[in-house]
Amino acid sequence: MPRALITGGVGFLASHLCDRLLAEGFEVVAIDNLITGSLDNVSHLANEPRFSYENQDVIEGIAYSGELDYVFHLASPASPVDFIQVPLEIMRVNSRGTENALELARQKGARFLFTSTSEVYGDPLEHPQQEEYRGNVNTLGVRGVYDESKRYGESIVMAYRRLYNVDTKLVRIFNTFGPRMRLDDGRVVPNFMRQALTGEPITVYGAGTQTRSFCYCTDLIDGIFRLITSEQQGPINIGNPTEHTMLEFAQKIKNLVDSSSEIVFRPMLTEDDPKQRRPDITKAKTLLGWEPRVSLEEGLRETVAYFQGRLNRIA
Repeated sequence: MPRALITGGVGFLASHLCDRLLAEGFEVVAIDNLITGSLDNVSHLANEPRFSYENQDVIEGIAYSGELDYVFHLASPASPVDFIQVPLEIMRVNSRGTENALELARQKGARFLFTSTSEVYGDPLEHPQQEEYRGNVNTLGVRGVYDESKRYGESIVMAYRRLYNVDTKLVRIFNTFGPRMRLDDGRVVPNFMRQALTGEPITVYGAGTQTRSFCYCTDLIDGIFRLITSEQQGPINIGNPTEHTMLEFAQKIKNLVDSSSEIVFRPMLTEDDPKQRRPDITKAKTLLGWEPRVSLEEGLRETVAYFQGRLNRIA
């Protein structure tokens, strides 16, 4: 039975990775310091004997005495609100925390996967973004703490591959959504859904012409699983290449929820908000046989149901 350790293991995406690995016959060890993760995300695994959780901060090191076959490094706050509230923690977990996770993989002889991000491309001057594109990042902006620390994370992953021959994988994740996202996440899907479900104005920043592409969480996890079990190193973009403007997306969610919310326009929050974001997934298709399968409408319905349940429990 292969054994995997997942840092940030009870976060939004990591909890779905736990589910996939368990379904594939893995034993899973999730470690998290709960700075943004939630044990609610893995409460359904409470009686699963192949799953365990340990409260650890990867910035301080990772203590694990057993054998490991895989290390997945997903730990890192990743929401716009986090860039303001926990900027130093973000930089530390993607630098020191990444090195600690790599060192664990080196000591255990484990295969290692680092979840990088489309944010390494910054506000891109190339569209769609290919893996060879080196980015347009503002190091001085609010988003720089996340963008630059992920870029550093990629560099140290490659250093461990070259220096120690650690079997490393790099995935660049584009906008992903689904159940278990935080209500206060600050990203567009939870923002629009919370506003639409509660009847608040749906806030669109700027003219709403910025574009994003949205990938459902189980599709994203499938891409990660295909990469870690392949001989490809990456970086490989995983995301949905179908673009939507923010105004189109706001209207889609308003209609889906049948909400009375008014769509209102607000000034841009940060000057670094990317105007376009769309992955070129040619490598994922050709090297991994991967492409998204869950439609936007199907994914949004599942996510709306989840957020409605959360709001009902809060009420």
